[in-house]
Amino acid sequence: MIAYDTPGVTDQYEYSVKGFSPINERDGDSAIMDYRKEFVVKPGTKVKLSKYDPDETLGHHKGPKLDEKLAKLQSKLDSLQYLMYAERKHALLVVFQAIDAGGKDGTIRHVMSGVNPEGCTVTSFKVPSAEELAHDFLWRIHKAMPVVGDIGIFNRSHYEDVLVARVHNLVPKEVWSARYDEINAFEKLMTENRVTIVKFYLHISKDEQKKRFIERIDDVDKRWKISIADFTERKYWDDYISAYEHAISRCSTSGAPWYIIPANKKWFRNLAVSHILVETLEALKMKFPKPAVDIRDLKWK
Repeated sequence: MIAYDTPGVTDQYEYSVKGFSPINERDGDSAIMDYRKEFVVKPGTKVKLSKYDPDETLGHHKGPKLDEKLAKLQSKLDSLQYLMYAERKHALLVVFQAIDAGGKDGTIRHVMSGVNPEGCTVTSFKVPSAEELAHDFLWRIHKAMPVVGDIGIFNRSHYEDVLVARVHNLVPKEVWSARYDEINAFEKLMTENRVTIVKFYLHISKDEQKKRFIERIDDVDKRWKISIADFTERKYWDDYISAYEHAISRCSTSGAPWYIIPANKKWFRNLAVSHILVETLEALKMKFPKPAVDIRDLKWK
């Protein structure tokens, strides 16, 4: 028997994953829920964000029971990352997009807190540099893609080039409108080369954004986050919502789906994202590779 020091990882010689049934079957819920099915945007859907309730919690309530569920999910995610690193047949790209104050940083901090940082890279895409602007808009994205065995997290992403670029007319309409097909082609190329892609839109209301801005002003430890841009960009709320609706509608594919996550309640946001990541990795049916040596031939001196 081979013993591993990572919780949830099998110790069988066959190096298969034992007991990795969906976590919903073991967390005490009366009904098994498929969070991917619940929140995915099916290809061809014409998205209207006004039809999605940012306060949705699917009947869950904040408290000790939920904290226990989140802890189990974090442990499971850690075990699945370890398995993916060992197998080295897949990479996982996680894209986070949201309106300002939508919770991208907080989601990454809470959901990924149990993951081994050696196998996880977070890339935050800011205003393009002069070098990046001298290349096509996907150049800097391709450079940041995760290698097999690793998780890559994008805090903002290539979608900024059909969001900010569209809202502020940074490029002509014929340029940004062509980018949807270019993004789909790029993501298809990535999925055909062993990268599993999940994309999260963290959906908050305009009132919730205002509330979070006020909290930043009132909290001394959060004031550093406030910028003039937060308030000037808020004037373009409707334009950004329209841009997001179009981007999600055009670019949610079977190979690289978008998930619209109700995010007014931070605790539920973390629960939903955690479930979807665990379900996505479990669906890969990963197995540990066999050892390079015959364990039975090893002799201790």
